Amino acid sequence: MIGRAAARGWATQRDRAGNLVVRVPATAGRERAPTVILQGHLDIVCERDPASPYDPRAGRIHVVRDGDWLRADGTTLGADNGVAIAAMLALVEDGAPHGPLELLMTVAEEVGMAGAAELDPDLIGGSVLLNLDSEEDATLTVGCAGGADTVVRFEAPREPLGADAVRVTVSGGRGGHSGGDIDAGRSNAIKLLGRALAAAPRLRIASLDGGSSRNAIPRDAVAIVAGDAGAIARAGAEAAGAYDRTDPGVRVEVERGGAPPAGAWTAAASARIVDLIAALPHGPLGMSADFPGVVETSTSLGVAATEGDRLALTCLSRSANDALIGEVTRAIAAAARLAGAEAEPGRRYPGWRPDLGSPVLATATAVHERLFGAPPHVNLTHGGLEPAIIGARKPGLDMLSLGPQIEGPHAPGERLHAGSAERFTRLLAALVDELSR
Repeated sequence: MIGRAAARGWATQRDRAGNLVVRVPATAGRERAPTVILQGHLDIVCERDPASPYDPRAGRIHVVRDGDWLRADGTTLGADNGVAIAAMLALVEDGAPHGPLELLMTVAEEVGMAGAAELDPDLIGGSVLLNLDSEEDATLTVGCAGGADTVVRFEAPREPLGADAVRVTVSGGRGGHSGGDIDAGRSNAIKLLGRALAAAPRLRIASLDGGSSRNAIPRDAVAIVAGDAGAIARAGAEAAGAYDRTDPGVRVEVERGGAPPAGAWTAAASARIVDLIAALPHGPLGMSADFPGVVETSTSLGVAATEGDRLALTCLSRSANDALIGEVTRAIAAAARLAGAEAEPGRRYPGWRPDLGSPVLATATAVHERLFGAPPHVNLTHGGLEPAIIGARKPGLDMLSLGPQIEGPHAPGERLHAGSAERFTRLLAALVDELSR
């Protein structure tokens, strides 16, 4: 992006966190207009189906046009939030009229909004911020949930296994965004794996791993254990059957054989692990009183990782009411203590409280009605958005979020509706034009 800006003579600046701002001069006659900040993040969630030859982490994303939709073959598409960067460039490179612009491109949004959390407020000087990270067509987002990470660490000595091990695999879940899709009733592979393992008496766990992103609902999980394979298989089939409507492809498979592990947790320690996974909350915990049908508070168990004698479980809790997040994290910490584990607080970020009297909201609503003949939907999202953090670091900004229709972000199958992307870029250009008059 720095190279692209330099080729066009646009000034750039980065802060210590790596966030980038590109300063685009106004088009002729708009030089005295207020500066508008267009903001999105540069990183994406890199999820892939295990059998896919493509891998976003290695830069291999195979884009497919499927009717009115764009998707990637076997991986995430990266529309979240590549579409923001593309929209910024389309606006300024296509010659749309605008006042002075600051294209703010943040880093590490998908790992706790670390870039926004460390943003140097002096990097930006505009008074209006348009975040381009929403995922609903014809919708203006005016607020979002805050979030808090918690890592639960269970540690106990391991002993030689002395028994044949089996591999228990959960796969085929739909996954999805742990904010936007948390109320879809989809399976959590780590929780499903724990439920299957709980059926085996005197179970011993050698390893348990699942999920790959703290903010994605886990689609896959695997454990190497010694225990009653038949009991695990029966319990796994029953557990998977509970999701035949939301995750018709989810399955629990038990395989015998393979190289035996060097050691495993004792039966007592393994029982505490299974209980801990069962006790950790996952899913919606409360609904918004101001926006009917919108989740206000939730939590998600996103990643499980075996690290020697330690099992680490990563949870992400969200709420549009900052006062409720502590209630959720205390519940997670209590479950950890009861299992003899430790809960380590991680990054925490605030929510973005809606301002329904916002001037930029009024302008965007009028522009939408003029372009499309109907008012937009005004919404609060349960996903985290960077304006919550940027607004806290740069008080006084008038903020709004908009975007095209994106479905299934954070999981393979993520797709972008082409028609909504066209409407989104038209709305953005017209709004920037109006704000610079």
